[in-house]
Amino acid sequence: MFTLDTRLDQDTWLIGDLPLCRLLLSKDSNYPWFILVPRREGISELFQLDDSDQQLMWGETTDVARVLKELFGAHKMNVATLGNVVSQLHMHVIVRYRTDAAWPDPVWGKRPAVPYAEAQVNEIRSKLKQAFTFLEDKS
Repeated sequence: MFTLDTRLDQDTWLIGDLPLCRLLLSKDSNYPWFILVPRREGISELFQLDDSDQQLMWGETTDVARVLKELFGAHKMNVATLGNVVSQLHMHVIVRYRTDAAWPDPVWGKRPAVPYAEAQVNEIRSKLKQAFTFLEDKS
């Protein structure tokens, strides 16, 4: 049974479920920062997913990055899976601008997190649900 890591649960807003991954929004509004977590128990590495889930995760990651680049007018998309602090497999998809607080460096630890207002989160959810009509509402 899939359970989201408590740190991911505490640090994100739930957007919804794609066919494989739960889509989350980081509570740091410094950057439009999204996280995809495959709904598979006990997975910490990409290679632990079976071949079809690997393809599905890459496909969902690519689709999310493409949609976010257009919706947010990104200069660059950062996509990464690290897992040094949270071992549960998760993919970061971060919208970057040449004018953001961390550019051109990685976003981790550059600025204190700035929380979203709930209205901002609802607007982002709405935009993503229009882009991904199959996004299952979990809010």
